[in-house]
Amino acid sequence: MNYLISLPGLLIAIIFHELAHGYAAYKLGDPTAKNAGRLTLNPIKHIDPVGFLFMLVFKFGWAKAVPINPSYFKNRKRDMIIVSVAGVLTNFILAILFGFIIINFDISNDYLYQMFLIAMWYNLMLGIFNLLPFPPLDGSKIVASLLPTKLEYLFYKYERYFYFVLLLLIMTNTINKILVPLINISLNGIIRILY
Repeated sequence: MNYLISLPGLLIAIIFHELAHGYAAYKLGDPTAKNAGRLTLNPIKHIDPVGFLFMLVFKFGWAKAVPINPSYFKNRKRDMIIVSVAGVLTNFILAILFGFIIINFDISNDYLYQMFLIAMWYNLMLGIFNLLPFPPLDGSKIVASLLPTKLEYLFYKYERYFYFVLLLLIMTNTINKILVPLINISLNGIIRILY
């Protein structure tokens, strides 16, 4: 039952996050995601099986990355930041929306209440997790795009080593010590905004 309650919020967080990346890139001139069939609400197109399992079991994970080709962008660095921020911003907006529903509507069904609460949590978690500056997360692309070109080149040259840092954080459970306080701060922020 817990998995069934968690599933809608998890799917919403993943689908809209990836769709936002693809749509932002498309609006900036990159048709790659559209051509790959990723501008869709079909969950099968966006789910990475391992990342999805991690989300269900460990409460954090990842989706199948939307293909982006920065060579289509007029301003590569700026547009890459916009595309990277689009998914995260969408998750935060959805988290606020679910928070608004929880606070302003009398949800008498306990299962439905839990469903909205978990949906808000998943969107916050996915948004914050993706802001971490480790490849392949969105935060790494934002950091790389903000760097001078020479440093950006070095960042991408050695980015494979940062994967191991992220993996180490996950395996040692250090990731939770980073994410949980940030999620709690964000939750308090949403409550203050909505009240």
